[in-house]
Amino acid sequence: MTPVTSALTLNRLDPGEYGTILALDASEELYQRLVALGLRIGKGVRLLRRARFGGPLHVRVGTTELMLRRREAHCIRLSNGNPD
Repeated sequence: MTPVTSALTLNRLDPGEYGTILALDASEELYQRLVALGLRIGKGVRLLRRARFGGPLHVRVGTTELMLRRREAHCIRLSNGNPD
């Protein structure tokens, strides 16, 4: 499992890569939803797998696994870092 080496967005990770959340660049409504799902600044996140044909991303934040639309994942900026 390879660490991410530069700032990027969650939708750009490959399966097995991880990063630390730097920012949530989203509308207030989406921001609140992401925070409720456990996606907070400073938390580690790992991409587990990508669905085919532009489908959702399966990610792990701490001990929680969830599915995110790719357009939502595009709002989550990451830096390299170990997951929690």
